[in-house]
Amino acid sequence: MEQNLRTIDWNVTTMDKSLLYWFDSLTADDDWKPLVWRISDALNMIQCIYYPFLAIVGVPVNLLTIGILSRGKCGLCKCVTHYLVAMSAADLLVIILDLILRHIPMVYWKQFLFLWYICVCNIHAILLYAATDCSVWFTVTFTFDRFVAICCQKLKSKYCSEKTSDVVVGTVTALSCLNNIFWYFMLTGSRVWGTIEFLHNILTPGIPFVLILLLNALTVRHILVSNRARRRLLAHSSGESRRDPEMESRRKSIILLLVISGNFILLWAVLMVYSIWRRMLYLGSVSVIFPVFLQELGFMLQLLSCCTNTAIYAVTQTQFREQLKNVLKYPFTTIVKFFQ
Repeated sequence: MEQNLRTIDWNVTTMDKSLLYWFDSLTADDDWKPLVWRISDALNMIQCIYYPFLAIVGVPVNLLTIGILSRGKCGLCKCVTHYLVAMSAADLLVIILDLILRHIPMVYWKQFLFLWYICVCNIHAILLYAATDCSVWFTVTFTFDRFVAICCQKLKSKYCSEKTSDVVVGTVTALSCLNNIFWYFMLTGSRVWGTIEFLHNILTPGIPFVLILLLNALTVRHILVSNRARRRLLAHSSGESRRDPEMESRRKSIILLLVISGNFILLWAVLMVYSIWRRMLYLGSVSVIFPVFLQELGFMLQLLSCCTNTAIYAVTQTQFREQLKNVLKYPFTTIVKFFQ
C-alpha cells in the first residue's frame, strides 16, 4: 500500500493523527501558527467525521439509485436510463475503492494497519483510476447523448438508442481499464512518469470539462433559438400563447442535463486545477505556490460528487421521486400488512 500512497496528484498523504489531536491543534492558542496551517487542521478534523459519514450515505444511496433506474419506471428513455445507471455504478465503485479503501484507512490508520501488509496497491490503483475515469466519461457520454437528442434530429434515431448506449458504456469501460494499466508500473519521482501523470490529468478530467461546457453551450443555444421560433409559430397559429408539451419536455431535459453537468464541474474543479498545477510545478513549468489544504478540499468535493446524483434525480424528476418514496415506504408498509 505504501507505493500507492506515495503517488501524487490524485493521492493524499497519510494522516497519522486522531480526531482529538486535530481538535486540540485547532483550538490551541498559538499566535505563531499561520492561517494556512489552521485551515489544514480544520479540514483534517472534519475529514475524520466527513469521510465515514459519506461512506455510510454514499453506498446505499447509489445502490438505491441503480435499483430504481433499472426498473425503467421513471419516465426516461432507455438510453438515458443506461447512462444514468452506469454513472451511479461508477460512483459506487469510486466510493468503495477511493473513499472506503483509501481515504478512510488514511484517516484511521491505526484501525487499518493490516492494509499495509496487503501487497495489492498497484492493482487497487488500476481499479481506482479506471472507476474514476468511467465516472467522469460517463458524464461526458450522457451530455453528448442529450446534445444529439436535442440538436441533431437526423442523427437522433440512430444514436440515441438502447443498443448504442450499451456499446458506448462498454467501450468507455474497456478504454478506461486499458488507459490506467500504466499505474501498475508507476515509479514516483521519475520525469517520464511525471509527464505521463500530467497527461493523465489533462485527459481526465481536463478534456471532459471542456467537452461538457462546449456541448452544454451548444445545447442551450439550440433550445433557446428553437423555443423562440416555436413561440412565434404557436402565437401566429392560435393568436395567443399557450402551454406547449414539447417545450415543457425540452425544459425538463435541459434542467437535468445542466444540473448533472454543473454538479460535476463545480465539485471537480478544485481538485483538477490543483492536480494539474502540482504536476506542472514538479516539471518546472510554474513557480506559484498553492496551499496544500486545497488538495484535501478537492478530494472532499470530488468524493461528494459521487453521492449527489440521487438528490439531483429526486429534485428534477417527478417519477423518480415517486419511485424513491415507494421504495422507502415499502419496509414500513410490509410490516404493517404483516401485523394486520
